Amino acid sequence: MAQVPQTFLDGLAVRTWCGLALRALGRARAEIDAINVYPVADGDTGTNLYLTVESAATAVEAVFAGYETQPAGPTLADAVRAMAHGALIGARGNSGTILAQLLRGMAQVLAADGAQPRCDGPALRLALRRAADSARQAVAHPVEGTVLTVASAAADAAERADGDCGTVARAAHAGARAALAATPAQLGVLARAGVVDAGGSGLVAVLGALVEACTGETVDAEPDRVASTPNSLPDPDPETETGPAPDAGDCAAEDGGPAFEVIYLLEADDTAVARLRTRLDALGDSLVVVGGDGLWNVHVHVDDAGAAVEAGVEAGRPYRIRITHFGLGDVHTGGPRPPRERAQRAVVAVVPGQGLAELYTEAGATTVLARPGEPPASGELLAAVRRAHAREVVLLPNDAELRDTAAAAAEQARTEGVRVALIPTRSAVQGIAALAVSEPGRRFDEDVVQMTSAAGATRYGEVVVAEHRSWTTAGICQAGDVLGLIDGDVAVIGADVTATAETVLDRMLQAGGELVTLVIGDEAPETVAAHLETRVRESYLAVDTVVYGGGHQGALLLIGVE
Repeated sequence: MAQVPQTFLDGLAVRTWCGLALRALGRARAEIDAINVYPVADGDTGTNLYLTVESAATAVEAVFAGYETQPAGPTLADAVRAMAHGALIGARGNSGTILAQLLRGMAQVLAADGAQPRCDGPALRLALRRAADSARQAVAHPVEGTVLTVASAAADAAERADGDCGTVARAAHAGARAALAATPAQLGVLARAGVVDAGGSGLVAVLGALVEACTGETVDAEPDRVASTPNSLPDPDPETETGPAPDAGDCAAEDGGPAFEVIYLLEADDTAVARLRTRLDALGDSLVVVGGDGLWNVHVHVDDAGAAVEAGVEAGRPYRIRITHFGLGDVHTGGPRPPRERAQRAVVAVVPGQGLAELYTEAGATTVLARPGEPPASGELLAAVRRAHAREVVLLPNDAELRDTAAAAAEQARTEGVRVALIPTRSAVQGIAALAVSEPGRRFDEDVVQMTSAAGATRYGEVVVAEHRSWTTAGICQAGDVLGLIDGDVAVIGADVTATAETVLDRMLQAGGELVTLVIGDEAPETVAAHLETRVRESYLAVDTVVYGGGHQGALLLIGVE
């Protein structure tokens, strides 16, 4: 009789797991969003989980890219550390933050000193238990019937399994599915809405991907996400259906809950974070603080967003701060939000700095902020398209390297019934030109043609500081040199920002132009805008200049010539 090969988890299997989990969440995202009623019915749990795993998968891919020249490849410890760190820095929402801690708990076991290069069944059992326990400890007020319950059930089932990684993963997945089906009996808000827990549903998908990564076997179809109201629960009183009392275990407020979701990464020591937990717990609810070793991801729902950020400042250095205002339709304790009428048309644009984000928003666009060195992922662009809530969407990536990412988001949005046109803008100044000629009253195709034409007629340049020595189209640059780029290629290498910017502008205007757009970054010299305006006024007749503040946008200066 042939012996069945033992399954295990190594670095390559972790990479496979991340990819499979991302695909599984991509398929289930819309369904999970639709059943998201707890702790806030804001319809984004599936999207938040997808974005969190996308960040984890990106981090793992980066580790593998660094080992391309080494046949052995990354170790299990390398891969799980990258997965956990990527999830931590990219965690979104309550569910994504908890998932990041689940992955961190697993990494604490699988990457510990003395851990084996391959994870066997007993090690996976221990990792799943550590994951569930650490996630529960990270939540200020754990509530049963949520992803925490599903994670604990998965760990319990894994501990009862005797065998290799495949056997343990199958048991964990089966235990999670059974626990998910029971969540409406534990949390009244789920029973009233007739759904299972959204975060728990996402975790079942992630564990199903783990089974496939360990065994190569596709798990059974996911369980229904709609659940019947358990017989043990009384039918809601029609006269009080608009305001049911929350369960005893429900930590959401009865008056609709806090108005803001605040999330940030925080560099701080353990003692400061302990004080921060106490302070944030007094400010609001849905508090989850995950991480360790000096880096934390903080999530809380509050009425005073400023106080939550100030508490982070007192504890250490908060950054990547995201503040989301729950709309009037969002209800902490009730069912799904009332439907909102779709707009006919919207523009979604990626912008490199807060200054441009404000400019684009004033012009009516929905923006996605691309921080220096942190390009948005396709899931983030898709979330923005969905947030725009329009039948027709024009997507402006404003970066040549984001074209494929934007195309993936557009294709997914089309499957959801949104008509999307991708204009391949390569710079924010091209996006400004496109937005300036947009007329929502025109036919969609005509508007896209006019916007595309305006963007294509805009040459773009930028002035940046070289980070390291490298070859360029203009010669060899050294770290600290000022580089002037035209249409994406280095055209000038200089030592002075203003002088380099003037040379770039002159070269761009040699081919003619009627309007110069300057977007000034926070790090640029204060006098550069005035100097360039004077240069245009004195040297180029009939050419107008407009200046915008770009904020912290990476480049010192963006230049557009139409």
